Amino acid sequence: VQLQASGGGLVQAGASLRLSCAASGLTDSTNYMGWFRQAPEKEREFVAAISWSGGHTYYKHSVKGRFTISRDKDKNTVNLQMDSLKPEDTAVYYCSADKGYKALSTLMTYGMDYWGEGTLVTVSS
Repeated sequence: VQLQASGGGLVQAGASLRLSCAASGLTDSTNYMGWFRQAPEKEREFVAAISWSGGHTYYKHSVKGRFTISRDKDKNTVNLQMDSLKPEDTAVYYCSADKGYKALSTLMTYGMDYWGEGTLVTVSS
């Protein structure tokens, strides 16, 4: 599985950005795709996930209502629409996918199995 993320950039607080992730090599066992982020000097953290088949969505509490994850199964893409951005959203954002055999709670806590190169999002105050 290969994942290619794009769409990061520098914006002011309150602005919006849309991240996209193009996936190749996904298998029928893929259950979830998601986004994680890592801010400077902090641990990587879960941001949002989506079930690949049913499109059910899951969010970190602090982004719920501001971020929207979506997927296009025909194009094998996952997007993260980020609105009302805050300086604390500044981080490198990583697209990820699972192999299909771990529980979502485990994936959210420890990360998924496949990772793309990160894309930097910087929100200025």
